[in-house]
Amino acid sequence: MVSIKILGSGCAKCKTLNAKVQELVAKNNLPAMVIKVEDIMEIMKYGILSTPGLVINEKVKSVGNIPKDEQILTWINEG
Repeated sequence: MVSIKILGSGCAKCKTLNAKVQELVAKNNLPAMVIKVEDIMEIMKYGILSTPGLVINEKVKSVGNIPKDEQILTWINEG
């Protein structure tokens, strides 16, 4: 199972990214667990300076933006 973390304190972009990832996982029936991380100390462990952050299997994939659906799906399928 793929582990996906959305890092962000609750800003509009963070909520949008979380909703988008949840929708992509459900729509494509992907074996993934999506976790929303809002604790600033936990977010800092990933070394990102702006949110939202997208972490897949403990690897930071994007920071500060909302990637396109196709890119997110590629990263999830890469595991």
